[in-house]
Amino acid sequence: MDTPSYRRALLSGKCPACREGMIFRHPLSQVRHFADMNKECPVCGAGFEPEPGFYFGSMFITYAFNVVLVILCGVSLYYFWDLPEWAYLVLIFLLTVVALPFSFRLSRILWLYWFGGLAYRGQRNS
Repeated sequence: MDTPSYRRALLSGKCPACREGMIFRHPLSQVRHFADMNKECPVCGAGFEPEPGFYFGSMFITYAFNVVLVILCGVSLYYFWDLPEWAYLVLIFLLTVVALPFSFRLSRILWLYWFGGLAYRGQRNS
């Protein structure tokens, strides 16, 4: 069996320990349940919440995503369209709300991969 790549596992929301089990319970297409996480990996049993309040730091990653989104969207909207100021604010707000499930999930996945203490336990093929 091929070893799942780090990047592919990270972007698809797989467990950092086995790179097979899903971190979140539902797919991103089910927007109502975008924040529902598994307590542990359904494949290897690795815990996804090492300590209470572990994901508090992931808010900083979400904040960084939102800052980049606001700057990019704000500059591009201002550069390409001539709208009143309130329209810029409404459009940027709507884009931020639409991007919320994606940025929430990606920030939690990144935080778990970087600081979760779950090293990949797979065997490398020679």
